[in-house]
Amino acid sequence: MRILVVEDEPTLQTQLVAAIAAAGHTVETASDGQQARYLGEVEDFDAVVLDLGLPQIDGLSVLRHWRTQGRNMPVLILTARGSWHEKVTGMDAGADDYLAKPFHMEELLARLRALLRRLSPHASALWQCGPITLDTRQVCAWVNDQPLTLTSHEFKLLELFMQQPGQTLTRTQLAEHIYPYDSERDSNTIEVFIARLRKKLPPDSIETVRGRGYRLCCTHSA
Repeated sequence: MRILVVEDEPTLQTQLVAAIAAAGHTVETASDGQQARYLGEVEDFDAVVLDLGLPQIDGLSVLRHWRTQGRNMPVLILTARGSWHEKVTGMDAGADDYLAKPFHMEELLARLRALLRRLSPHASALWQCGPITLDTRQVCAWVNDQPLTLTSHEFKLLELFMQQPGQTLTRTQLAEHIYPYDSERDSNTIEVFIARLRKKLPPDSIETVRGRGYRLCCTHSA
């Protein structure tokens, strides 16, 4: 999953990125409201962790702007202001959940998992595609009960494929999913990761769609 973390306090931003990345997600960051508003408009994220007390543009204004633009990704609000009316204001602005500072990182990850399960097409942490099973909570996968040994990039690719089984995904889409926003996205390396992933999956699980990209087929057996 691609998660946007919007937090202007450097230490907390670093902690959030480390924890969410360790949970198997691709994390991108913004440190002010203007940058966050832009990224939320032009990039596709599976969820956003959004601080309200941001420089330049406050978090509530950013959230309201996203919603008026039709951006419906799940948003978890973070704020040091724990009063009930701030929570109501945030929910009215379009937030999906609310967490007051200070908080335990384990609680934030649990709330993020709940948002992703509830608001994604997959209601469960276990995703199935033919003989392939992926556990988004434990960040692991297996084929016919045999565990797969996957690198972080391979897992992220398989996760995206299993989110959209049977749909053709371009190399650009795949690259954007596994590389952070501020990193160099080389879509040519996707071919290398696809080749490695294919060796670990049942034959013909990932099909090449000539001139377009790749798709995951769920009808093959090991």
